[in-house]
Amino acid sequence: MDERALHRLIGTIIDPERLADDCAVIPCGDLLAVASTDMLHETTDFPAGMTDWQVGWMAVAVTLSDIASMGATPGEVLLAVGLDRPERLFDIMEGARDCCAAFGAEIVGGDLDAHRELTIVSTGLGTVAPEHLVRRRGVRPNDVIAVTGPLGEAQAALAGYDRHRKELLEPQPRVAEGEVLGRAGVSAMMDISDGLALSLHDLLAVNDRGFAVETARLPLPAGVPEDEARELALYGGGDFELLFSAPPAIFPIPGVEAHIIGKVIPERVVLADGKPLERRGYLHEWSG
Repeated sequence: MDERALHRLIGTIIDPERLADDCAVIPCGDLLAVASTDMLHETTDFPAGMTDWQVGWMAVAVTLSDIASMGATPGEVLLAVGLDRPERLFDIMEGARDCCAAFGAEIVGGDLDAHRELTIVSTGLGTVAPEHLVRRRGVRPNDVIAVTGPLGEAQAALAGYDRHRKELLEPQPRVAEGEVLGRAGVSAMMDISDGLALSLHDLLAVNDRGFAVETARLPLPAGVPEDEARELALYGGGDFELLFSAPPAIFPIPGVEAHIIGKVIPERVVLADGKPLERRGYLHEWSG
């Protein structure tokens, strides 16, 4: 069983519409508040060789990326740190603070506990005008599919291409790009931290149309042989780019490096170069 199957189980207990996006959406006066929570563990989420400063940075970056995917402006972050060794806390908190400062957020509280394995839960809050909110559901006929930047760089670093270590260890959430895309009128959006192929299937699950991608148009990680780079771009996790659908007329989008990689199609299927694209990427799984 994987985490998507467990999401469906949760959807039998609470409104499944609440699970359809990267963030929860909450009325907040004339605006909408968005909220996201991410849990990260040392053994599964923090690559070997990370400094504690980078651990703190990443813990915040994953949550800000979710907020960006809604077209929202980040505001407050809370951190719950399950700490294995107390001497690690200062550098972790400095990294978290610096990531917040870089993207316009602020740490306002959290919790601290003792754990055998370092575990960090980051909760982020943001706001967005209702007319600029972007959800995963909303794909329209004649839309194109686009991404904000190179894909597969984090996975390339894990495969030994050290020129991409910074993309792996200090990911950059596309906060400014998400806000611009929301105002520009994109129809659907999500972040692709679990890989492009899996993200396209996630979009498919909540829309009544499908997607046809041309792999020759994928922005690939530099310095990697083309066939391997294409595989990493399709299936590699750890990227913090945005995947979105939009009417062709809004391109080019000032302030956003956007790469059109395909188009929306009537059939509810995900195709790459005309063939079904495997639903594969980064998934937490449980055996048994």
